[in-house]
Amino acid sequence: MRLLIVEDEKRLALSLAKGLTAEGYAVDVVHDGLEGLHMAGEGSYDLVILDIMLPGMNGYRVCGALRSAGHDVPILMLTAKDGEYDEAEGLDTGADDYLTKPFSYVVLVARVKALLRRRGPSGGASPVHVLGDLKVDTAARRVHLGEDEITLTTKEFSVLEQLVVRAGEVVSKAEILEHVWDFAYDGDPNIVEVYISTLRRKLGATLIRTVRGAGYRLESR
Repeated sequence: MRLLIVEDEKRLALSLAKGLTAEGYAVDVVHDGLEGLHMAGEGSYDLVILDIMLPGMNGYRVCGALRSAGHDVPILMLTAKDGEYDEAEGLDTGADDYLTKPFSYVVLVARVKALLRRRGPSGGASPVHVLGDLKVDTAARRVHLGEDEITLTTKEFSVLEQLVVRAGEVVSKAEILEHVWDFAYDGDPNIVEVYISTLRRKLGATLIRTVRGAGYRLESR
C-alpha cells in the first residue's frame, strides 16, 4: 500500500511517515497543497492523509479538486480546527474521514487501516488470496503455506503483496520499488532481487518466476 501525506508541519509529517513506514506502507510526503494535488492526481496512491491548512491550496480545495476529477482515493483529513461545521465542510468536499489535532498516533493508524479495509483491494475483492497451498491475507497481513504460518518481515510481506494481488501477471521491478519503497528511494534497485530471493527461500523456489527483462510472476504451486 502506498500513502501520500500532505502536511506543512514538517516535523509532524516526517514523524507520521516514519511510523507508517514501520507499519509496512510506502509513504511519500509533500508540504504544499498544489504539489499534493499534483501527486495525488497521478492516481498511484491507496490513501491520502491531507491537512486542511496548507500553503498553495488548502485541503478543502485539494479534496474537492480530486473528487471533481473523478479520483476515488480514500482521503483522511487532518486539521487543528475543531467543530461540527469544519468537519461537515471537510466531508462535504469528499473526504472519507476527519481527524482533529492533536490526535493519537494509534488512532490515526486505526483510521488508516479502516479506510483501506473499507475500500478493499482491487475495488472490493476479498483480502484473502489463495494460490494452491499458499494463502495470503492482506488485511490481517498473515501468510500460510499449507498448515504452517510463515513469518515474514514487513518489507517481505509488502513485496509478496504486490505479487499476490496481481497473481499470474508480470510485475516489474520498478512497480515493486514504487509501491513498497517510495518515489524518493535512491538506493540499489537490486534490493528487490534480495527480497524475492528471501521469499523463494521461505515459500519455495518455484512460486515466484522471473520473467527475464520484464519482472516477476507469482504462480500456483
